[in-house]
Amino acid sequence: MRRCMQLARCGEFFAKPNPMVGAVIVADGRIIGEGYHVRCGEGHAEVNAFASVKSEDERLLHEATIYVSLEPCSHWGKTPPCADLIIEKGVKRAVVGCIDPFAEVQGRGIKKLRDAGIEVEVGILEDECQRLNKRFFTFHSLKRPFITLKWAQTANGFIDNDGKALAISTPTTLMLMHKMRAENDAIVVGKTTEEREHPQLTVRHWAGPSPVKMVLSHGTDPLPGIEGKLSDEQVLRVLMKAAHDSGVQSMMVEGGRHTLQSFIDNNLYDEIRVEQSQQLVASGTKAPILPTDIEEVERKVITGNTITLYRRTAQKQPTAIP
Repeated sequence: MRRCMQLARCGEFFAKPNPMVGAVIVADGRIIGEGYHVRCGEGHAEVNAFASVKSEDERLLHEATIYVSLEPCSHWGKTPPCADLIIEKGVKRAVVGCIDPFAEVQGRGIKKLRDAGIEVEVGILEDECQRLNKRFFTFHSLKRPFITLKWAQTANGFIDNDGKALAISTPTTLMLMHKMRAENDAIVVGKTTEEREHPQLTVRHWAGPSPVKMVLSHGTDPLPGIEGKLSDEQVLRVLMKAAHDSGVQSMMVEGGRHTLQSFIDNNLYDEIRVEQSQQLVASGTKAPILPTDIEEVERKVITGNTITLYRRTAQKQPTAIP
C-alpha cells in the first residue's frame, strides 16, 4: 500500500480534479504490475497497472492480489469502471486503502467486487491514504476547498514592521512557499494587501502552475439576498460557494492579519503553516491567534527560520458551506 501511495503522488499536478491513485498487482510473491492515474480523462491506476503486466505473467492474475490506494470506481465517467476491469481480469483478492467519498462511488466499487466473489479488504493505511487526497476528500465531503492558512512572523510575533512590509522569509523558505502555491488551486489575499503590496502570488521560484488569485472585499456590490456592506461571515460564505462552484479543491490563504483571523474565527481552516524568523521589531501588526483545536504535526528549522505545520484535530468539526 505504501508503494501505491508513492506511485499515486506522481499524478499530483495532472490527475486533478480526479484524486491521486496508485495500484500494485502482486502474485507469486512479487510485483507483476503497477500504475497510477497520470492525467484526468486518461486511464485510471488500475488500468495502467494491468497494462504493465507482462504477457508471461498474465496467467498469474487468477491468484493475484491488487492493492489500490482508493476504492475502484464503479461508474462510467470519462473512462470505464475500474471495478469491472478487476472482475474481468479475474484477480483473487483486492486490498483497498480507503473508500471514495465521491457520490458516484461511496462503497459501490467494493460491493461490486464482493458480489463478483472477489475477496476485498478495506482500510489498510486508511488515514495515510485519506491524507494523500485530503483536498479531494474535503471538496466532496464539505463542499468547499481544503484550506491552508499561511503567514510569516518575527520572533516576537509581528507580521510587519510598524505597519510596513517586512521580508521575513529567506530565499530557501520563499522557494518552499512557492512550492506550496504550486500545490494549491487558488490563493487568497485581502483587499488591503492587494492594494498596498500588489503581490504577484505566482510560483516564479518553483515549477508548476500558479494558483488562481482571489481577493476578498467587503464592498457593497449587490448580491442575491445580501444588502449593504458584507460581514466577514458573508464574504467567506460567498467565497466558499464560488470556489466550490469553480472546482477549486484547495486554497491557500496569504492575506494580512484580518483576513487570516476571519478564516480562523469562522472555523474555515484545515492546516496552518507558520514561519518564524529570529528577527525582532519594536512594533507592528500582531500575528493571528492560533485556534485551540489544532495539533503540531511538523516543525523544521530551515536557513535559520522555524516552519511549523499545524493540523486540525478531530475535536471540532470543520465548517462546510452554510
